[in-house]
Amino acid sequence: MIVTTVEVFVKPEYIEAFIGASRKNHEGSVGEPGNMRFDILQSASDPGQFLLYEAYESEDASKAHKETPHYKAWKEAVQPMMASPRKGTPHKVVCPEDRSKW
Repeated sequence: MIVTTVEVFVKPEYIEAFIGASRKNHEGSVGEPGNMRFDILQSASDPGQFLLYEAYESEDASKAHKETPHYKAWKEAVQPMMASPRKGTPHKVVCPEDRSKW
């Protein structure tokens, strides 16, 4: 499993628009082959701070996500909404070790 977290800081005036654009990306992403999870989290203490949690079965599925129309539309739409560049961090899964529990 390939997991990437993406930290995004959004300008206050764009928070609702960012959520709307991200919701569309989420809806498209969860239907992709190889997608296991695509969560959008908003900080409880800072409404402009978001964390996207993306899990894919393989590196190929993760790479294919970046070629989808919904991802490309999201990337273009939210770029001017960001207070700073987004930061993606890849992770490897430590637990659960049993793939059937992913």
